[in-house]
Amino acid sequence: MFQSTLAGTMAGSHNPAKDFELQQPPEDSISALKFSPNSNYLVASAWNNTIRCWEVQENGQSAAKAQQSHSGPVLSCCWHSDGTKVFTASCDKTAKLWDLQSNQAVPVAQHDAPIKSVNWIQAPNYSCVVTGSWDKKLKYWDTRQPNPVLTHDLPERCYCADVDYPLSIVCTANRGIIIYNLENTPTEFKKLESPLKYQHRCVTIFRDKQNQPTGFALGSIEGRVAIQYINPPDPSKDNFTFKCHRSTIQRTGQSQDIFAVNDIAFHPSHGTLATVGSDGRYSFWDKDARTKLKTSEAMELPIVASDFNFNGNLFAYAVSYDWSKGHEQYNPQKKNYIFMRQATEELKPRQKKR
Repeated sequence: MFQSTLAGTMAGSHNPAKDFELQQPPEDSISALKFSPNSNYLVASAWNNTIRCWEVQENGQSAAKAQQSHSGPVLSCCWHSDGTKVFTASCDKTAKLWDLQSNQAVPVAQHDAPIKSVNWIQAPNYSCVVTGSWDKKLKYWDTRQPNPVLTHDLPERCYCADVDYPLSIVCTANRGIIIYNLENTPTEFKKLESPLKYQHRCVTIFRDKQNQPTGFALGSIEGRVAIQYINPPDPSKDNFTFKCHRSTIQRTGQSQDIFAVNDIAFHPSHGTLATVGSDGRYSFWDKDARTKLKTSEAMELPIVASDFNFNGNLFAYAVSYDWSKGHEQYNPQKKNYIFMRQATEELKPRQKKR
């Protein structure tokens, strides 16, 4: 198998934040990081066809649990709500159900093109896995049946998606956004054009103070995030965008480097958020106060994925090349890393001035 010890490492150029480093991460670019919904298990999917699982403790210790593979790069992964199974989506046009207790992985979904997104839906009256593909299909699967129970045609290829019952967001090529209502039977609620001018890269649903899904954050390749509410009282006031993951302009007339927003994660109790980008930095934000809480120093490579654990005490982020600068800038000597950071205090909302 592979080794997996977490250890705090001395700060080098590869770890300027002095965070816990997960040893022997995937050898190829990492596509997704996901914590279990109810325990400190972390999975990472990668372009070398693998999905790996570690058990992580908040003091920095860990233990390797298992590894599975596809016959093509794994583009996405998600957890079953019971925390014992993981779903994986691959360029081999299949999605698999990985039972961690038995370490068995079985195909549960099939498309005519690579599958870009996979999400588990746990509704009061049904449960299923939903897959979005570059074949312009959104398919819902009962894992006990070989054929989809429902298929939605998409206007374009699926680029990113998120589910938080009863809400589902699917973002497609050509800046399309489709919102689905998952109650009873999944149905299209509305179609939108992205408020961002450039291609979107990631989408994450957020909750309100009553812990109900209420909107989503959308990140684009042009260093910008949009905060969108599903039913805002005042759309022009409540919905907004902000710039991020851009180089600092030191003098008048200096050009600015603009980087992609690769992932967005919301803190499960504070409601604040983290963005990670191709500039190799993570930033923490308070969307309600519309302010930045923190920005990290730059890593040697882009940060491609991130997630908070179930209680919000740990923030995980993956560092690897994202191919945003093409083959010419790929350096096989630069290694991939997965880091863990204790981030409860840093993610607390900004205190409002009296």
